[in-house]
Amino acid sequence: MKDDLVARVRAGVQAHVPRNVSLVIGLSGGIDSMVLLHVLVRGLRMSPRRISAIHVNHQLSPQAARWASFCRRCCRDFGIRLHVAKVAVRRGNSTEAAARAARYGVFAASGAGVVVLAHNRDDQAETVLLQLLRGAGPRGLAGMPVFRTGGASAPAVLRPLLEVPRSLIAAYARRHRLQWVEDDSNGDRAYLRNFLRHEVLPLIEGRLPGAGVTLSRAARLQAEASDLLDALALADLGGNAPRDRLPLAPIKALPPHRAKNALRYFLRGNGLLMPDADRLDELLRQVITARGDAAVRIGLDGVELRRFHDALYMVRPLPALARDFVVSWDGRGALHLKELGGVLRLERGTEPGIDERLLRGKSLRIHVRQGGEALRLAPGGRRRTVRNLLQEAELPPWMRERLPFLYLDGELAAVAGIGVDVRFRAPAGHAGYRPVWLPD
Repeated sequence: MKDDLVARVRAGVQAHVPRNVSLVIGLSGGIDSMVLLHVLVRGLRMSPRRISAIHVNHQLSPQAARWASFCRRCCRDFGIRLHVAKVAVRRGNSTEAAARAARYGVFAASGAGVVVLAHNRDDQAETVLLQLLRGAGPRGLAGMPVFRTGGASAPAVLRPLLEVPRSLIAAYARRHRLQWVEDDSNGDRAYLRNFLRHEVLPLIEGRLPGAGVTLSRAARLQAEASDLLDALALADLGGNAPRDRLPLAPIKALPPHRAKNALRYFLRGNGLLMPDADRLDELLRQVITARGDAAVRIGLDGVELRRFHDALYMVRPLPALARDFVVSWDGRGALHLKELGGVLRLERGTEPGIDERLLRGKSLRIHVRQGGEALRLAPGGRRRTVRNLLQEAELPPWMRERLPFLYLDGELAAVAGIGVDVRFRAPAGHAGYRPVWLPD
């Protein structure tokens, strides 16, 4: 029995985690996470240099401080590092969801290579039932994956115990005389998951032994169906996975159910929580049927979805921008402009750029648009307002206000993404530097 549990965890780590990648275990102090910690450190003899732990104090229970102290003591005994993070969770109808979001926010901010979680097969069965009662589609009914790849805002997640029943985990804990903490809220039937765990699933198992195995298998089948729907969405979008911008022309040509599937694919690919069916229908209606010049602007999961020139953009919130914003720069390396939401570089190349000689010994400052600015982009051409140039470039309005304007000794030399004024342009045979703006 011991060897089976250790072998399962070893197989999961070997299959999904490269040898040079560190692991961070999400340690609640409960029986599941304590068993996982013991297996990794004692069973697999994993080096303390490769594994550490995170305990998230949700501050929801009077026992929260005691649980954190317990985890500190255990990690000292195991010889591994522990980070304890306190989070504020708003109580209400979705306390469980808020706590989970806060917990995963801590994981995302940890810089971990792979976060290892102790979810088991019974947890998976509960998740499938929860999603079914919420009317979820294949993605929700797929439950939790054994392994989820990381992204820009989230680490990879491994659940090596996901096919292991809770009874086997409990047997391992007893055999090794492990200690753990009990969360008294786990018995509170007011939480739907606890109601399913203590009332519903035992009844189902009593009538249909092995129901947990069946639900776990159903989750795998739904995961396969979800992958097929993703492949269909990708094909419907021309084979390109959209990031931050969704062209609407292919969406409009699709039947409604496939259009919604493509929209879900876009939202999920950008890490957004999926809206309910009614709100998704309304979102699709607005972005497809609104007039071409209508200012569609929809808030969703902390971002704004905006339509511009037959495309849907995901706009992340940025800090308030002062009208007198200015940054001095030496022109070297990458200039990270958090207030503008991107990175500015000067790249040497064959395209018309700022004369290298003019960059020496002159004051280079970055401003934002004030109104009335003008550039002459072609020798012998007329000066044109930046406003007209931005309109011709079909740049979305919210991007125009945060575009870097480069000034040399107080004169406008260039606007990133628009061009360099001829007065500052490098002549043939001389090095020129083109300002390149890379929004986050």
